[in-house]
Amino acid sequence: MTKKFYSNGKLLLTGEYGVLDGALALAVPTRYGQSLIRTQNTTKKIVWKSFDHQSKIWFEALFDSTTLKIISSTDSQIAETLQKIVLEAQKLNTSFLSENVGYEVNTFLDFPRDWGLGSSSTLLNNVAQWAEVNPFTLLWNAFTGSGYDIACAQHNKPITYQVLEKKPLVTEVAFTPHFLDAIYFIHLNTKQNSREGINSYRKAAFDSQRFISKITSLTNEIRSCKNIDLFKQLILAHEALVGAVLQKTPIQQERFSDFNGAIKSLGAWGGDFIMAVGDKNTPRYFQGKGYATVLPYAEMVL
Repeated sequence: MTKKFYSNGKLLLTGEYGVLDGALALAVPTRYGQSLIRTQNTTKKIVWKSFDHQSKIWFEALFDSTTLKIISSTDSQIAETLQKIVLEAQKLNTSFLSENVGYEVNTFLDFPRDWGLGSSSTLLNNVAQWAEVNPFTLLWNAFTGSGYDIACAQHNKPITYQVLEKKPLVTEVAFTPHFLDAIYFIHLNTKQNSREGINSYRKAAFDSQRFISKITSLTNEIRSCKNIDLFKQLILAHEALVGAVLQKTPIQQERFSDFNGAIKSLGAWGGDFIMAVGDKNTPRYFQGKGYATVLPYAEMVL
């Protein structure tokens, strides 16, 4: 018996760092995600293969389906992370993998692994669907994080996301300013470790309640903004606010000071994608600086 599961990728447009502490964030699901196909067999083993966006295997592992012991793998760290996810899923649903059978499991990414669109969150949400458990609980039992990426995995429209009293509040929202064709996403040719960024944020000394309040206010203003010039001002204000907390220079000042428009970091600062609000010359500008991946909003976002 074969079953297929799918989860959307994600981009966090506002609320980075603050969303961890209850700030309202605006996030969008991407057209690029990850699927998981599992087929039952009689081997009492789990044969796991992960394929990249070019259908090439980048990870393989063999588990005992009864004990979840790792028999072999091409990357022990990834295998142990995968083992942890599945074991936590079993704790939430004791009937998961209790049939005393085996499985072939294949995962397929729609995007390059270094893009930072959620290779981990889409995997976790797919495993949660397979195990029939709450993906937010699975995330928080196995790892850390706000969970906005899990929400994006499940929704096909832009969302606002907030964690209040340890509960995720997800609302699908309309985000349709008339200037969407002026918004581009540019990959910085580097992969940022979110945990490192979170650690820097946790060590920072600042008025967290004031920060969360301001982020929430900016999220609401950005989501409802209909004027491109005001939109640019708002995302630059968001950059300045987060930059002051992290004691880091916003990326536009640091690397793109001659850009005719406004640039905002997305997610953990320092890698993955940025959002640029410019004009039809924006792709040429970034490509001229060596950034080959420049995607219009409509091409990236569901």
